[in-house]
Amino acid sequence: MIYCIIFIILFLLELAYFKVADRYNIIDKPNERSSHTQITLRGGGIIFYIAAMIYFIYSGCQYPWFFLGLTLMTVVSFADDVLTLSNRVRLFVHFISVLLMAYELQIFTFPWYYLIIAFIIIVGVINAYNFMDGINGITACYSLAVGSLLLIENYKLNFIHQDLLIFSILGILVFAFFNFRTKAKCFAGDVGSVAIAFIILFALGKLILQTGNFLYILFLVVYGIDSIWTIVRRLYLKENIFEAHRSHLYQYLGNEAGKNKLVVSFMYGLVQFVIGLAVLFITDDLFKYQVIFAITLLLVSSGIYLIYKTYIIRKYVK
Repeated sequence: MIYCIIFIILFLLELAYFKVADRYNIIDKPNERSSHTQITLRGGGIIFYIAAMIYFIYSGCQYPWFFLGLTLMTVVSFADDVLTLSNRVRLFVHFISVLLMAYELQIFTFPWYYLIIAFIIIVGVINAYNFMDGINGITACYSLAVGSLLLIENYKLNFIHQDLLIFSILGILVFAFFNFRTKAKCFAGDVGSVAIAFIILFALGKLILQTGNFLYILFLVVYGIDSIWTIVRRLYLKENIFEAHRSHLYQYLGNEAGKNKLVVSFMYGLVQFVIGLAVLFITDDLFKYQVIFAITLLLVSSGIYLIYKTYIIRKYVK
């Protein structure tokens, strides 16, 4: 019953945000990176943060340092959606937020290089999540897939408070209702993609640190492969990787190839979910088999990705 109530509250709060966004002209205009052609409300993904805030209050202030980091990250991302902040301000707040998450995860009790590795992964994934948020439904489908995988594993290992995952998934479902449609009512905005990435990374970090198994990072392998190989290709073409672009595979599929964007988004989530189930199965096996699985998965997935993307580019991209 409590989850039904939370879902209704989140739904109503999302509708309230739409009124605020409409009143203050918080909109997303099409640009060179966009896959949409109409002006749409921006920042609907703020519901991810609201879901986490409701959990924080409901739980009696569990994970306070994580929530503080999430709050800072959300505030600066929302401000950037509305005002466009300088890179220095955003990077500074991101740095502080990552340190707060690391403190909550107790990474400071590990050797110093753990913090460096964690910082690189967290910043990399957050940026990948942000850049992958380019067509209707992709953030919702992918986050729902990863969140569900974490929820499944949490039933067995109890590595994090269950309600944080459930409340976050409820927020994703509310956002999906308005975003997973041909003409989206809203987009996630930086505030949404950054917030849900921060939440997922915290849960994933808890899982990895409790089990000591880095194989769980493959819960993000689909986004990882698309992001990394896109960067490699842009570097090869001597493009500025920091400039807006539409050269991810999902963008070529949805724009140049004319595939149904909702189907593309759904397939990204489905493929990640299936891979995640395989990860859950193999984590109970011997370490050497896990290594073989990870290497094989990365090589085969990269090969399929590169062959298919090359085919799409040669056939549809002028």
